[in-house]
Amino acid sequence: MSYAIGIDTLRLRPTERIAHTDYCSNDALRRHLTATPGVRFEDALGLDFIWSTDDGPVPWEERGRVTDMGHAEFLENGSDKRQPGVCPFQNVEEVLTFDAVEEYGLPDFDELVVYYENAYHQAQARHPNQVFPGGYYKTIVSGAIQAFGWDMLLMAAADQERFERVLDSFFRLTLHHVKAWAQTSIEVFINHDDMVWTEGAFMAPDFYRRAIFPRYQALWQVLRDAGKIVLFCSDGDFGAFVDDIAGAGAHGFIFEPMMDLDPIVAKYGKTHVIVGSKVDCRTLTFGRHEEIRAEVDATLALARECPGFVFAVGNHIPSNVPLENAVFYLDYLREHVRR
Repeated sequence: MSYAIGIDTLRLRPTERIAHTDYCSNDALRRHLTATPGVRFEDALGLDFIWSTDDGPVPWEERGRVTDMGHAEFLENGSDKRQPGVCPFQNVEEVLTFDAVEEYGLPDFDELVVYYENAYHQAQARHPNQVFPGGYYKTIVSGAIQAFGWDMLLMAAADQERFERVLDSFFRLTLHHVKAWAQTSIEVFINHDDMVWTEGAFMAPDFYRRAIFPRYQALWQVLRDAGKIVLFCSDGDFGAFVDDIAGAGAHGFIFEPMMDLDPIVAKYGKTHVIVGSKVDCRTLTFGRHEEIRAEVDATLALARECPGFVFAVGNHIPSNVPLENAVFYLDYLREHVRR
């Protein structure tokens, strides 16, 4: 683990090895790696960069209507399982007349800057060996998912003109937070927005290009003007939109392994940050060691040519990954990441 390698990678500077991050909720792995007193989990994982976002001090559900879609069992003890709640929106018309700024309000700007600055410094102090970013999660589409749930969102999206006005309200809410983040000392900003599905776009591509990407560009210009590195993150397959995202001003991409790594490396490997890999958590869960090794090797063959490559199992290391496989992956990666 190395802050220096993390920030040099994110700034596309030469490093002695490929940088590493991972998103891990595997409690067995945590216990294994922190069995020695005083060992920090992120250090034991060998992380150079921490994935983090912060949407502000008061959650939306305390400020207005949100839809609880429930949660599947994911953690080791099943503590995260939650049954869906009742959608607070009775019909599509309520969605199409929704304004996120009116619903949730805009926090006092100066207080928000102080909140984000303090949160960043406290987090970076807790992670001295890693780069800790700023970030925002419920940007535009993810904001609409949080508010409406998928059913209402998809029905409303059929009316493109009115739905764009709804999305613009989430953009305006996000912009307020982005402007506050831009006033802080962060070096890196993660802009998260789950705007596609596993199979790709769920709305017409021209709608994304008209209604979403220009708003990303407006958000990212604020951050770029403040000297921040902007990393775009989304679940699913946004491969069809990588050029649009780069054109909107993102310095890099964070994605899952259902996206094809090869064309991204071929086009953007020398100029952009790439956070991901060919290693799939499904391989870690069900595969053999030789299959894990093959995915690591295939990634490293590409990553060594990319100054901004950060190796990550893009779709998480969850609790059902066998400990033996998780340890094998980490040990093998550690042994082979030198450039």
